[in-house]
Amino acid sequence: MRLALAQVNATVGDLAGNRRRIEAMARRAAEQGADLVVFPEMVVTGYPPMDLLQREGFVRDQLREIEALHDASRRVAIALGAVVPVARSGPRHLANAVILLAEGREVAVQAKTLLPTYDVFDESRYFVPAERREVVRLPGSRTPLGLTVCEDGWSERMGYAVDPVGDLAEQGARLVLNPSASPWHWGKPLERRQMLADLARKHGVPIAFVGQVGGNDELIFDGSSFVVDARGRIRAALPAFEEALAVVDLEAPPLDLSPEDVEEPEGPAQLEAALVLGIRDYYEKQGLPKRAVIGLSGGIDSAVVAHLAVRALGAEGVLGVLMPGPFSSEHSVRDALALARNLGIETRTADIRPIYERYLEVFAGLFGSHTSWGLTGQNIQSRTRGAILMACSNQERRLVLCTGNKSELSVGYVTLYGDMVGGLAVIGDVYKTDVYALARYANRDGERIPQSSIDKAPSAELAPGQHDADDLPPYDQLDFVLRQLIEEQRSGEAVAAPPGARAGLAREIERRVDRNEFKRRQGPLVLRTSTRAFGSGRRLPIVQRYPGAGA
Repeated sequence: MRLALAQVNATVGDLAGNRRRIEAMARRAAEQGADLVVFPEMVVTGYPPMDLLQREGFVRDQLREIEALHDASRRVAIALGAVVPVARSGPRHLANAVILLAEGREVAVQAKTLLPTYDVFDESRYFVPAERREVVRLPGSRTPLGLTVCEDGWSERMGYAVDPVGDLAEQGARLVLNPSASPWHWGKPLERRQMLADLARKHGVPIAFVGQVGGNDELIFDGSSFVVDARGRIRAALPAFEEALAVVDLEAPPLDLSPEDVEEPEGPAQLEAALVLGIRDYYEKQGLPKRAVIGLSGGIDSAVVAHLAVRALGAEGVLGVLMPGPFSSEHSVRDALALARNLGIETRTADIRPIYERYLEVFAGLFGSHTSWGLTGQNIQSRTRGAILMACSNQERRLVLCTGNKSELSVGYVTLYGDMVGGLAVIGDVYKTDVYALARYANRDGERIPQSSIDKAPSAELAPGQHDADDLPPYDQLDFVLRQLIEEQRSGEAVAAPPGARAGLAREIERRVDRNEFKRRQGPLVLRTSTRAFGSGRRLPIVQRYPGAGA
C-alpha cells in the first residue's frame, strides 16, 4: 500500500474552506500514486470546535461537506476525522470518529474510544465513546486496517483500562491509522514518536499518526506526522509547524530511523517556530489586519515579542511605541530604538510624564500628598501606557501584543489594566529564563535584540532605581521553583530548593502564585507552550483557603 500523510492547517468553523484544503491534498496524493490519504482528527470542523458542536446545523453542515468529498475518493481513498451523530439516549449524541471514504462512498466509520478530559481537553462534554472497535478493509485491498483517533494511541501512557490499538491488532489489523489533533508543547513531538513506537513494537503493528498543524486560539498544533513500523522504526516523518504531504510505500525498505533520529527544531528553535505560528494564525484565521502594536521598554520581554511579531507578520506590520516616564533610563530608550532599527519596524514616542504629573495632582486631592511613590504611583505609569497602546489599537486597528512572561504572571508582578492589556499574550506561557534563551536564539545570525537588553538587570522602571530583584528572587531561582509548583503540581513544602536559595523561598512563591489568580483571570489569551498554561491547562479557584494560598 502507498499511504499518504496529509497534515493540514484547518480553521475552526471554516467547513467549506477546510473541505477545499482536503480536496487539494487528496488531489496531490492521487497524483503521487497514493492508495489512501489520511487527514487529521475533526479536520472539517477544525479542532477544537467546543460549543459550536451544540449549535444547530453545525454538525449537519459538516456532514454535507464530507458528502462533497465522496467524488474525490474515486481517485484516492480518504480517511479523515469527523463528528458523527450516534443513536444514544441522554444529552450527548455525537461521536468523534474516523470516516473512511473510497470509490465515491462511505466505507466505514469508527468512533473514538478514549475521550480525554484533562489539560485542555473536554471531550466527554460533547461525545460518547465507541462501544466496540472493528477492523475494516478498503475495497480491493488485502490490508486489514485499524481506525483510531488521537487519544486512542495514548492508552498505555495515560493508564487507561482499554487499549484500542491492542484490541485492533488482536483482530488482525496490519496497519493502524491515528488521525490526531494533538496540541503542541515543548518536547511533545518526540514524546509522541517514542510512545507510538513503543506501542507498535508491543503489538507488532505499524501505526500512522497524522497530526493537525496550525494555531487555533491559544492552542498550537505542530503536525509532525509520521509512520512507525512494527519494529518501532520510523518509516516517514513530516516537518513540524507547516502544512505537508508525504507518500509512503509501506512495502519499500524502511528508513531505519529511531524516534530520536528524526530531525526537528530543538529548544528555543522549536519554541520560536511555535510562537510565530501561533501569532500568524491568530491574525489570519480571524481575518485581522496584519498590524500589531507593542510597548517598547528597552527590556528583554518587549524585545522578544517584537522579534516574534516581525517573524509572524513582517516588519511593516509592527509598530513599537516608546513611552518614557519619570524614571525611564537613557539606556532604555536607546535600547528600544536600537531594537527597532535592527528589526526594521516603525516607532513612535509618547512621553507620559505630563500625564503622570497630572494624575499625581488628582490623587493628592483624593488621598493626600504622601502616596506619590507607593504602588498607586507606580501603577499610574503602567496604566497610562496601557491606555496609549489601546488608543493605537482603536485608532489604527492594531492588535496590542502583551509582553508579560510566565514568571511575572505567576507571582503577580504585573499591573491589571496596565502592562496586562492586549489581545494576545505571546510569551505568557514562557518563563523568564526561556525568554532570555529566545533572545539569544534570535541573534543567531546577527544582532536583532540589542546585547545590552540581554545583559542589563531587568527593571520595570516604575520607581527610582527600581530593579526586579528588589521584589523577586533571581529569575533562575524563581523559575526553578515555579516549574515544580505549576508544571509538576507540587506543594511549596515538597518543592526542591534551588541552589543558593534562602530558606522558605518556595512557600513564599507558592503563596504569591495562589494570591494572584484573580489577575491572571483578567489577562489576555495566552499562547500555550507547556502542559500547564494559564487560562487553558491550569484551572484553579480565585476564592480558596487551602494552605499555601494565605497571606
